[in-house]
Amino acid sequence: AAGAEGAMAGPRALLTKEPAPQTVPVAQLPMKVAEVALNTGPYSSCGLATAGFRTAKYLPHEWHEHHHGLTLEAAVGCDQAERCCLEARGLARSTDAAAQRAQQDSTAALGQRLQDIHFWKAELQKEIEDLDAETGLLAAQKARLERALDATEVPYAIATDNLVCRERRQHPDLVRDQVEIELLKEAELIRNIQELLKRTLMQAVNQMRLNRDQKEVCEMDWSDKVETYNIDEKCGRYNNQSTNIQFHPGSVKFEESASTPETWSKFSHDNIYRAEREKMASINLRALIDSILHDVSEDLRMQCAAVNEAFAKRCEELEDAKHKLEFHLKNTLKEIGDQEANIAALKQAIKDKETPMKVAQTRLYDRSFRPNVELCRDAAQFRLISEVEELTESIESLKKKLLESEQSLRNLEDTRMNLEREIAVKANSIFIDKQKCMAHRIRYPPVLKLAGYQ
Repeated sequence: AAGAEGAMAGPRALLTKEPAPQTVPVAQLPMKVAEVALNTGPYSSCGLATAGFRTAKYLPHEWHEHHHGLTLEAAVGCDQAERCCLEARGLARSTDAAAQRAQQDSTAALGQRLQDIHFWKAELQKEIEDLDAETGLLAAQKARLERALDATEVPYAIATDNLVCRERRQHPDLVRDQVEIELLKEAELIRNIQELLKRTLMQAVNQMRLNRDQKEVCEMDWSDKVETYNIDEKCGRYNNQSTNIQFHPGSVKFEESASTPETWSKFSHDNIYRAEREKMASINLRALIDSILHDVSEDLRMQCAAVNEAFAKRCEELEDAKHKLEFHLKNTLKEIGDQEANIAALKQAIKDKETPMKVAQTRLYDRSFRPNVELCRDAAQFRLISEVEELTESIESLKKKLLESEQSLRNLEDTRMNLEREIAVKANSIFIDKQKCMAHRIRYPPVLKLAGYQ
């Protein structure tokens, strides 16, 4: 009994907590009626003396069989228990090793994943920085375009002002000369350049918007990569000694919206590809803007030089024409003076012929009173008559020459007036071209300003 109590006390001492309550409530078991065969063998007793000891008992061979069965069952149970313990220890060691290997593999996979994430994160960050720098450079080119567009206003105002000023030229200098042709070409060139710069400016604005949109896409991808990197890095630091780990039974599943490694890498690759494409488009646009601004400034300066050269030639022509007109005016004025003196001399000559005419006609008149036969056509008479005719003819020729001289004088006066008017016209044209137009063209902006650098 003591041994039995000790055997029972042993297991109770190894318990570390109270056993779990039974799930089936305790109830009274039904009484079983044992039916035992009566002893009728050679050792049976049916007499009255043994009436009190006749009970249902096992036979000796049954007891030995029962004892042998129990020992055999106990031996088999011990063997099975020992084998189960060995298998349990082996299984525990193998599962521990498998769990450790699985955790190491998972940690290694997380490390590899961290390297992949870091690679794409670095590529995205580089692309973001490149796009940001490229957008800044394109913004500088856009500012150059705006300055160049503003700088074209001054040449256009100069060209239109020159055209308006030259409209005040007087007839016959109001001519469509080479200067006007070059000025019209300059105004048309400036209008075309302004339209080109406006279109290029809109293209630069659109490209900057595309750069910023693609940069935003890359930044969102980069931000997701940073967050994922931090999560995986935290997961990689977890181990069996971590204190912030717990069971999450519902986490062992695949999300329906989860991506595959191929689609994951393709997503970042496509973002970088589109960013590179926009960056190359921005670089090409900046090169185009450089070329456009260079060509525009060169074209404007070349046209400005052509207009200035045409102005210089025209002013030289006007100066030469004015000098020639002044020379002819000087000669005309001298001729007018000579003609006036000639007319005065002719009038005096006609006047001087009046006295000899009076003398000759008086002689003829007085001789007409000669009496009778004395009224003779003598030589004196004929001479006096011829003298009168000669004087009359001389006076007529002098008067005719006087008329011619007076007409010549009037022509000279008209010529003088025309010359003086033409000289005034030339002086006005020279003033407009040289003092107004060419002086205004000094304000023409330099090449650096036309190229947008100032």
